[in-house]
Amino acid sequence: MSSAVDQQKKDQLTDRAHELYYRAQQNAPTSRQILGLVTLLVAGGLLLLLGGLALTGTTITVLLATPVLIFFSPVLIPLAVVAVFIIGGLLGASTFGVAVVSAISWAYNYYKGRHPFGADRIDEVRHRLSDTASQIKEKAREYGSEAKGFVQSKTDTSLAA
Repeated sequence: MSSAVDQQKKDQLTDRAHELYYRAQQNAPTSRQILGLVTLLVAGGLLLLLGGLALTGTTITVLLATPVLIFFSPVLIPLAVVAVFIIGGLLGASTFGVAVVSAISWAYNYYKGRHPFGADRIDEVRHRLSDTASQIKEKAREYGSEAKGFVQSKTDTSLAA
């Protein structure tokens, strides 16, 4: 009887092992996934190496250039300040120029009826302003006729008295 129980346990363990092996094969990565992982690791390693080399080169350059920069600093600092102002002015002027050209292009496309980005909002605001202006015009006419009636009634009563 002991051998039957042992055989049954062996069969269960064998079935369990086969089930685990089958699951492992189903979830195993494909050769394409493995190749992608290897490529990713190699590319990451190379980029890490290049980053380290760049950092080392930068450090050596700073160490070698520091004495030269200190020696020439009475000339270089005012030159750097002037360069910053010139570059800032050029960047500001070119940015303003691009903004002006963009605005002119947008307006040209708008008036040609090509409906550039935001044209629907402009049309909505224009219609809202037009409606508001006509409402104000109507109110002014109402108030004008009321004032005219009031003035006439006051003049009629003052003439009758």
